[in-house]
Amino acid sequence: DESTLLSLRAPVCSVVFSALTDPSVQLQLVGIRALTVLGSLQGFLSPSDLELVVDHLIRLTLHEEDSQSSEAAMEAAGSLAPIYPKVFSGHMVPRLEEELQAEREEGSSQDYCSLRQRCLQALAAVSTHTSIVRETVPVLLQHLREVQKGSEAGSAQDLVSVCQSLHRVALQCQQDAEGCWYYHQTVVPCLLAMAVQAAMQESTQPLLGKALLEEEVLAAMIPVISAATTHLSPELAAQSVSHVVPLFLDGEVSFLPQNSFPCSFQPFQDGECLEAQRRLVALLMAFVCSLPRSVAIPQQERLLRELLALSCSCNCPFTATTAAKCFAGLVNKHQGGQQLDEILQLAVNRMEPGLAEGPRRTQALTLLLWVTKALVLRYHPLSSHLTDKLLGLLSDAELGPAAADGFSLLMAESPDVLHKGCHADVRIMFRQRFFTDNVPKLVQGFHGAGPDVKANYLKGLSHVLNHLPKPVLVTELPTLLSLLLEALSCSDRVVQLSTLSCLQPLLLEAPQIMSLHIDTLVTKFLSLTSSPTMTVRIAALRCAHALTSLPTTVLLPYKARVIRALAKPLDDKKRLVRKEAVAARGEWFLLGSPGR
Repeated sequence: DESTLLSLRAPVCSVVFSALTDPSVQLQLVGIRALTVLGSLQGFLSPSDLELVVDHLIRLTLHEEDSQSSEAAMEAAGSLAPIYPKVFSGHMVPRLEEELQAEREEGSSQDYCSLRQRCLQALAAVSTHTSIVRETVPVLLQHLREVQKGSEAGSAQDLVSVCQSLHRVALQCQQDAEGCWYYHQTVVPCLLAMAVQAAMQESTQPLLGKALLEEEVLAAMIPVISAATTHLSPELAAQSVSHVVPLFLDGEVSFLPQNSFPCSFQPFQDGECLEAQRRLVALLMAFVCSLPRSVAIPQQERLLRELLALSCSCNCPFTATTAAKCFAGLVNKHQGGQQLDEILQLAVNRMEPGLAEGPRRTQALTLLLWVTKALVLRYHPLSSHLTDKLLGLLSDAELGPAAADGFSLLMAESPDVLHKGCHADVRIMFRQRFFTDNVPKLVQGFHGAGPDVKANYLKGLSHVLNHLPKPVLVTELPTLLSLLLEALSCSDRVVQLSTLSCLQPLLLEAPQIMSLHIDTLVTKFLSLTSSPTMTVRIAALRCAHALTSLPTTVLLPYKARVIRALAKPLDDKKRLVRKEAVAARGEWFLLGSPGR
């Protein structure tokens, strides 16, 4: 209580505040850190000091040219807001709201766009206490509505910016049950209402509300709804799902704010004029695929059938993909038994004819990939049958390359569905199991394939290996290395990049085995440093750099050749390539020097 610092409050505050107004960015950053520490000392700052602190943070956040100081000020506001929620909600939030409003009225010049971004980021950064969240969320939602009403150029990007701020607030609310529920019941109905309104206007008046239906905006709304849902208690989640699912299945809009819509909402009905409504299945996916597994979904079997039909019949790739992902997310969490077996059989019966022929083979492949992933993650017995079907498509002239890329989808972490954060059923070693079951088939398929489709097998293999835990890969290296080296000769840049990413850590972790192939490795890596694709050039240079971890006696015969070859990328037109070339060439120059 009797802090020694209290007697020095005035001079200490004076020094810190003077640092905040200094032209030196480094001094400002130190001042912001000091301010955060002083603010964390209970009772040290007086009410007038606190108001001055907030004024400084607002100035640095919005008007400081250097982005470092601006970001540090936002971070400091986020740290201090839970300690002094009344000061920040009463002083900082209204100022930020005023700036946003003034900026909207002024127009959208470059300076104002930057100021708008900072206002939105600051509103999110300061939302670290439930009482402040109750102030900032309405401001962000009001801004979203105003931006949607305006049809000026760039409004899609503005909508995305607001969604990014809302997402940050959602993440900050997750650990507080009260804040989480307030956020969910305020934001989710509002976003759904705005989207439904825009989709209906698109059906009746095509020029209105269009920005909200663009893929990038819907994609930015997905993580907002997902983050608002994942941490709900099962009771509150059940309450929410009882409104959202009937909205999509039966057009039940009564729970939405401003729910007087010009026509009925029927996203699963046929008809070209309903295409805009069907796009909103992305928001349904964000919600239902983020629910805890214990929450029962009303009319789940009907919902699954509607999603299945939409994923196979829709001409819009975005809608077909989100319907397939939503179907897969629900199947992954579905309780095992006869109901699940029936719905999976229905899916197989829809996919097989679609894959065989017709105009929608790509949609059928997308559905196959997502359902396979859903089942591979939970070790469902049908997963091996679907994986074999995918392996069979690698020899297909039309779908082969996309099927090969699908192996990356199966193995990688998915950002919006089918990951542990949204309560998916993910078994701990699914990647190792997939590798054991399917890599021998990929290798066998490669050896038996015609020259025109061999690249598909190499691409699939490199994707699987690239996502495998490195200790597992090292043990399998002797049998697979010859194929990986062959993959480097493949003209497909995705295969090249994936294989280089796979080989780089192996050079560090399995130097003895890699040394046996030094001649081939040096030749391939140096050749790829001249690739027309920048990312491939960078990856090849990193591998050339990693070669220096092999035994020096193995490398010395190649030293002069590599140094000569690495002189060319030093003049590359891309700075990132030049940077990697300098680092790699420097290591090769030092090779064999004393003390190395």
